[in-house]
Amino acid sequence: MSGLALSTTSEKARRAYLEGEARLLAAKPFAEKSFERAIAADPDFALAHAGEARALFLAARIPEAKAAALMARELAKNLPPRERNNVEVVVLTIEGGAAKAYQLAREHLKQYPTDAMVLAPCTGVFGLIGFSGRKGREQELRDLMEKLAPHWGEAPFFLTQLAFARVETGDTEGARKAIERAMQLDPGSAHGAHVKAHVHYEAGETEQGLTFLQKWLPDYPKEGLLHCHISWHIALWQLELGDHAAAMKTYLKGVHPGGAWGPPINVLTDAAAFLWRAELAGCPREAERWFEVKKYGHKNFPAAGIAFADVHRALACAATGDEVALETMLGELRDRQKAGKLLAGPIVPALAEAFDAFARKDYAKAIALIEPHMAEHERIGGSRAQRRLIEFTLAAARHRAIRSELPIN
Repeated sequence: MSGLALSTTSEKARRAYLEGEARLLAAKPFAEKSFERAIAADPDFALAHAGEARALFLAARIPEAKAAALMARELAKNLPPRERNNVEVVVLTIEGGAAKAYQLAREHLKQYPTDAMVLAPCTGVFGLIGFSGRKGREQELRDLMEKLAPHWGEAPFFLTQLAFARVETGDTEGARKAIERAMQLDPGSAHGAHVKAHVHYEAGETEQGLTFLQKWLPDYPKEGLLHCHISWHIALWQLELGDHAAAMKTYLKGVHPGGAWGPPINVLTDAAAFLWRAELAGCPREAERWFEVKKYGHKNFPAAGIAFADVHRALACAATGDEVALETMLGELRDRQKAGKLLAGPIVPALAEAFDAFARKDYAKAIALIEPHMAEHERIGGSRAQRRLIEFTLAAARHRAIRSELPIN
């Protein structure tokens, strides 16, 4: 946050705030504790309240996040515009005002391109761009990051997010260059380790990626924001190498509901995706595990509206044969679509139906539902690696349709 004056007279508060910001931007655990120390040293420090709100929001502690956000906004009323915007982008994001938050962030970054707490909510697959539901959102993020790059130098946070934007748009070697430098500067960054895993994944470097994560993860506390998701990457590579027993062990230890800690969006989607991909890889169905995932999904996402969660809830409904829950979800999705509130568009109900058709061995129907949307599945959110599940399902449906002599069209 180069050049941003912090409205606090407490050096202790300033130091604690900067520590919290650094931890937050690297997905290191306990960032909220640093912000709490900053607030204790200066209760009127608006940016510290906003930082705490952002940390709590990412950890899915929503009521606490909203309370901290409201306090931050109140304290920021008389601050200079630059600081006020740093607070307002965070608050709008937590309130559900994603479009307003993104518009404000883009305008702010034109004048202050190195304000990390304004840029950070725009980045990643679950950010203001990643969850926008827009076609071309991956390139949109890439364009933003490349435009800002000359202002950032070698800041590890920026290099990490630049690398992710590059790898998600197919520039694997450009991403590799950025992430290797970022990890040299901050080897303990969980965001860095995660992005490095994606570079290995997209490059087809299965053994190299698995070795890296297995060495890196033991030093990362389970309370860390990305512990569940990094465990998921390990389990997928173990599946890919044919070690199904090791993959399931990793899943039970660090991914499945009850064994994982992480934001519900990660636990639900990673757990459902792993179990589905395990079956596609030839593993027998784990009925008990699927019911755990379905129960977790219904509890944490009781209504449709978050595309990436909805798609993975549909996987759990399909695998458990819960037609009632699936029809309820489809009804909600169609109602939202009619009202113009389904950001990702018709691909979401189409995938939900397709997964159900696949589970019922109606491969022709699954193919017919998936194929028209293959060019736009970025709209549901998630990374290329996560969305490969859709490609694998389509490939499996085609293969099984041929084997069972069912017509594809």
